[in-house]
Amino acid sequence: MPTREWRRVLDYETGARLVVRYTHESGVIVDYAVVLVLPHADGEQTIRVFDGAHGVNDMHRHTRSRGKASAEAFHGGTLAEGLRIAIDAIETGYREMIDGWHTS
Repeated sequence: MPTREWRRVLDYETGARLVVRYTHESGVIVDYAVVLVLPHADGEQTIRVFDGAHGVNDMHRHTRSRGKASAEAFHGGTLAEGLRIAIDAIETGYREMIDGWHTS
């Protein structure tokens, strides 16, 4: 099963980046992770993760004080749909996600 990965800087001022990794079989997405990361004094910090690791579209918030939160389902459709929605969610909402991480 081929796995592909790509990265994109979302904000050059903060260094916020979008990391997308997905695995497909016969053209069907079978797993993915869409991650918002931010450079920080303690190293690279994960801010938000969307994934299909258990065959469902989950989202994990990360906080400064408590780390990775439990998974929340964010879309009931296919993993391919979840992948696209997750990319869009981070591209359009990364500033708010980062603000939430800073205040948690």
